[in-house]
Amino acid sequence: MKTLIWGVFLLTFMFSCKPSIKKQASESAAKTDDSIMQIARRAFKILPSVAESKDNPLTPAKVKLGKLLYFDTRLSMTGQNSCNSCHNLAAYGNDNKITSTGDAGQQGSRNSPTVFNAALHNMQFWDGRAKDVEEQAGMPILNPVEMAIPHSGFLVKRLSSIKLYQDMFTQAFPNQKKPVNYANLQKAIGAFERTLLTPSRFDKYMAGDKTAINAEEKAGLKVFVESGCGNCHFGVGIGGGTLQKFGLVTDYRTLTGSKMNDEGRKKVTKNEADKDVFKVPGLRNSAGTYPYFHDGSIAKLDTAVKIMGKAQLNKNLTDIEIKKIVAFLNSLSGTINPADKTIPQELVKNRN
Repeated sequence: MKTLIWGVFLLTFMFSCKPSIKKQASESAAKTDDSIMQIARRAFKILPSVAESKDNPLTPAKVKLGKLLYFDTRLSMTGQNSCNSCHNLAAYGNDNKITSTGDAGQQGSRNSPTVFNAALHNMQFWDGRAKDVEEQAGMPILNPVEMAIPHSGFLVKRLSSIKLYQDMFTQAFPNQKKPVNYANLQKAIGAFERTLLTPSRFDKYMAGDKTAINAEEKAGLKVFVESGCGNCHFGVGIGGGTLQKFGLVTDYRTLTGSKMNDEGRKKVTKNEADKDVFKVPGLRNSAGTYPYFHDGSIAKLDTAVKIMGKAQLNKNLTDIEIKKIVAFLNSLSGTINPADKTIPQELVKNRN
């Protein structure tokens, strides 16, 4: 009889404990989830709807003109290249080549970075020589390797002879006697690029939807920040805010096998301290912006993560850690507005 009573007691105890154990596990998981979200909100920011500029207020007419200019091959000398040629809006804003082919068939010296979300960055180009997308927009056009227009006046004269552009510049920049000018061209392209933002599942997560990214992606976020990757890749762009030496621990060339001897910002400043200093790239859409680094030397994202761990942090990241970080980076792949991918009909109809 005692044995029977003892057995009933044990069964009752076991079943009464199960809900309690499940509840504790659930509470523990919720605390971990909250902790990871707090880590994310301290390090990063939610993507805005547009990248506003006090110096270049956005208007529908200006953005429309900017898109037209972005896709127009007449912005290159021989008419072979447009901005979209190297920064393809149907391919996450780049061309997935090691270096891009210029208007006359020459190869550029650096990998073309994505234009998506770039307007949120504190600087432009790998060496940070342009302060914003407006300044950046005017430079490739006049670069002899890229779009090869000989001087700004040449292009202004070309566009001024086109009725479509006469009308659209006037609409975008009213009350100006000569609205077709190079500064306005830069402002228009910049205005369009300020709309090229790609909200992702990660932004939904940051806004409070804990189910927007999965457990592995959350674990990757935690590893990313705690390993030190977030020291440089932070803010709304998950990077794009600072210049850093590539190869803090060791010469990056020994890890990437780079064929080019690119010394980064030193080429701009002539300062030895700026050797191998480059803009920290934003990591949004990084899964689709291969190949990686300023010289396009690395084709795979997991390899790039491994190299960065060693070159910047002196850490030999494990395969599991790398897999988790890549999972997190995949959650940063955003949605491209379908309208951004299409060539404007006005350009198709009025192409001379």
